[in-house]
Order: sequence, then C-alpha cells, then structure tokens
Amino acid sequence: MSKRSSGMRIGILTAGGDCPGINAAIRGVGKTAIVKYGMTLIGISDGFTGMINKDYTELTEKDLSGILTLGGTILGTSREKPFKSSGKKNEIKKPDLIREHYEQLGLDCLVCIGGNGTLKTAHLLSQEGLNVVGIPKTIDNDVWGTDITFGFSSAVNIATEAIDRLHSTANSHKRIMLIELMGHNAGWIALYSGIASGGDVILIPEIPYKEEKIAEYLLHRAEENKPYSIVVVAEGVSNPLKDRSVAHYLSNRINEMTGLETRETVLGYIQRGGTPSPMDRVLATRYGTAAADMIADKDFGKMVALKNDEIVSVPLADVSGKLKLVEPDNPLVLQAKSMGTSFGI
Repeated sequence: MSKRSSGMRIGILTAGGDCPGINAAIRGVGKTAIVKYGMTLIGISDGFTGMINKDYTELTEKDLSGILTLGGTILGTSREKPFKSSGKKNEIKKPDLIREHYEQLGLDCLVCIGGNGTLKTAHLLSQEGLNVVGIPKTIDNDVWGTDITFGFSSAVNIATEAIDRLHSTANSHKRIMLIELMGHNAGWIALYSGIASGGDVILIPEIPYKEEKIAEYLLHRAEENKPYSIVVVAEGVSNPLKDRSVAHYLSNRINEMTGLETRETVLGYIQRGGTPSPMDRVLATRYGTAAADMIADKDFGKMVALKNDEIVSVPLADVSGKLKLVEPDNPLVLQAKSMGTSFGI
C-alpha cells in the first residue's frame, strides 16, 4: 500500500443513461481503492445532482459485494448538466456548488462514470480545479479516444438475439422484418448486431441511404426466391416523420414501394437493461481498477481507455466534445458489402 495514497478520499458517481457494467466498474474502482490503497470511497447519489445536493454515502468493501452481475447502477443516475444555464436571474451556479461540496467532503478526486455528456462535464470540472478521472460507458460505443466502451457488448448480444428471433417469424410468414436499434449519432450497435445476425440491410446514421436502393435490393432478393429479408436500422438514420419512429416510416415506405409485406419492431430500452455480458464485466473491472491506480499516481484530468487491448489514460481535453463514429470505409462495412449486405446506397 502506498503511503501517499493511503487516506485519500475519492468520490464516485454515475451519470447519463444506465447500461450494463456500471456496477462492475464501481466495484473495480472501490475494491482496488480500499484493498490495495487504503482509500475511502464516497458514493455520490444520482450523478451530478448528488454533488449539487451533497447527497452521498460512504461505501465499504462489503457494500461492493454481490454487485458485479447487477444491471443498472447502485448509485443511481441522472442527466443533470451542471454547466448548462437556464438563463434565469439569480440562478444558482451549480459548478460552484459542486466545487464547494467537493471541498466539504474532503475529496482528493472525483471519478465520473459516463458517456460523452458526462465526460464533457468531467473535463469542465477539471478546468474548475477539481481532480477528476473519467471512465467511459455507453451502449453506443461512441466515446472518442477508446477502442470500446463497456455496455456495448451486452447491447450487441441483446440486439443480436432479438434479430435471431425475427428470422424465424420472417421465414414462416415470408415477409420483411425491420428492427430499429439504439444509436442516435453512431451506428455501432446496428452494424455489429446486423452482421452477427445476418441482416440483409443495415442502415446507420453515418451512411445516408436511398429508399429506392433499399426497395430495389429487397425486390431483387424476392425475385431470387429468397422469401424473406431482415432490415436492421439505427434510430438515428434520416426520418421525415418527427412524431413516429424511423421503423414505422421505413416499414410503410418499403411496403408501398415493393408490395412486400413488411413489419417493424422497435427494441428500445431492452438494449440497456439487465445483467452485463462477461466481456463487459471484465472490461468494466479493468477500467475501474485502472482508475484507482491513476488516482494513486495522481494522474488526474484523464479518462481510462482501451487501445489495442492495453489500458491507457487519455486527457479529458482530447475526449470532450468528440464522437467516435462509424467511417463509411470501416473494414466491417466493407466486409459486409462484399458479402452482399446492403447499406441503402
């Protein structure tokens, strides 16, 4: 145990959308901090809201037992953005409250587990003078600076199983089945699960599609006596309807343009819930233990990341405000195209 790290007090919070693996990351940070370094772990409730309201509890090693396999987050979460102004007069400056409570709690570091919004806030808090370490989590896998985020593997597993189940229904009824998956800006879930499940059409936000190309492709399959097709769609692809899902829009358009019976499914929040996959448990644990090591080394203002299967630290300044998107020439896209998968172009 390092003498310089023994006695350090670290806060930990989870913010943004929930995803599988958060509790594994909390456990990784906490057990390493307590057992290896003799630190004190302070759990902040409900994301940055907990720092604003000074809502916290001390976590012991016993509190961390049994949470590895749990979905969600034992700390709770919120989408509070403390640096976003409401424009009201006499508005309380939330960053000032966070700094004040950080000092009152005697924290030496604040661990922020979250996606792009959380990591941006973490960077801004770092600029305010707080010692911060970020851990990237999101099912969307769109955090810049790391090869993968935990939560992604679990979401792909769930989406793939759902598409697998649609194959039997599509084949039985000789129809087109369209499934909408999460991914507002990045199409990683749709790309991976679409390939894993043998999707015939994969539509992602990064590659603009043409309706006539999709219709032409699906009609060609029907003419080749391929009696059914699976269309995998990320929720963030172009959708002229503002009040209906893109799945609803495309299902109707495909039906109109091809005359082929088409049904849609929106998988929704099922992708975010439940127990984490083994890969996410391992990755979240690796991130958590690395974060505790970074704190002991006073390597602040950084995010834990995975690069070529090696754990590294990346400056939050480099991560903030950026997205990791699917490039049109991504090897997976090219490989899928070479096997006949359509991207609507």
